[in-house]
Amino acid sequence: MAGLITYVKESFDELKNNVTWTPWPEAQRLTVLVAVFSIIFSLAIWGVDTVFSRAIQYYFSLIN
Repeated sequence: MAGLITYVKESFDELKNNVTWTPWPEAQRLTVLVAVFSIIFSLAIWGVDTVFSRAIQYYFSLIN
């Protein structure tokens, strides 16, 4: 158990003293960029799914 506590303490020390954090304005800009691309990508997947769904429905309507 003492090893786990030492690990956690050293991890916090590493984060506090040795990690270079992204400046807040850049982090906000990148967050917005990721959100926008996530929305665009999800809309693209929705569009492809809709097209394939209709194509499969049309194919099965031809069979029946």
